[in-house]
Amino acid sequence: MTEFWSIVSQRKQIRALMHGQIITSSFRERLMLVVTAVNQCRYCSYAHAREALSAGISQAEIEALAGGLFEDSPPEEIPALLYAQHWAEMGGLPDPSVRMQVIEIYGEQKVEMIELALRMIRMGNLSGNTFDYLLHRVSFGRLGSGTQNKDETVEMAEAGNSK
Repeated sequence: MTEFWSIVSQRKQIRALMHGQIITSSFRERLMLVVTAVNQCRYCSYAHAREALSAGISQAEIEALAGGLFEDSPPEEIPALLYAQHWAEMGGLPDPSVRMQVIEIYGEQKVEMIELALRMIRMGNLSGNTFDYLLHRVSFGRLGSGTQNKDETVEMAEAGNSK
């Protein structure tokens, strides 16, 4: 719950993040796709694959990010994407020395925006996965709990984006 209020208290920064200030919308979507790949939220995978397509990220890169691969991503963003992966794997508590390395590359302000994006998507992932678990339970296993694979998610996002 503390995480939720921390995010809510940063409305001004969220607005800047969502309007592409400090980091671009494509960079933000790459970060969100990386965290979502670690947390395996099918709802966020779909939504952010669709947003990534709208931000100009290719389907091939989206699929690579969903698989934890960054070679199709802009080289200047790879350190942040690796940090996002580490951050998600550590449950939002990254190794302080790793964080310092990222600050040396991007600066404090940019890392704060990166981490805001990471916290926002983690909150979304936790919510989506909780909903999916409940859906699975109330449907006696017929629905929810990742009944859709990553390839289907990307295909759905691409189909929805072309409408």
